[in-house]
Amino acid sequence: QVQLVESGGGLVQAGGSLRLSCAASGRTLSTRAMGWFRQAPGQEREFVATISWSADRTYYADSMKGRFTISRDNAKNTVYLQMNSLKPEDTAVYYCAAYRSYQTGVVGSSPVYWGQGTQVTVSS
Repeated sequence: QVQLVESGGGLVQAGGSLRLSCAASGRTLSTRAMGWFRQAPGQEREFVATISWSADRTYYADSMKGRFTISRDNAKNTVYLQMNSLKPEDTAVYYCAAYRSYQTGVVGSSPVYWGQGTQVTVSS
């Protein structure tokens, strides 16, 4: 079992930055691809970004490219999401997720573990 806990959310003005963290306990994340998702009020959960277990591959949703950066520190069992140039439409609950161990080609597939989410609110 993997427990994921997100932190770093909050209120920020448009154009600002936030760095989200996702700390894992229970099992190592070093063999798992990791992802970030978000869900805005009244909308479905959407994909944000993913990173391979070795951190050599990342993938972003089109609207996040160039503004968001996913990274990981396997020694700390932690994944990060650096968000720059934030817009009001980025307001959502952001979720960290873990895929099955050694799974490749994760984009479009369902993670097996989820965090409880952290709220990000961007004011105009």
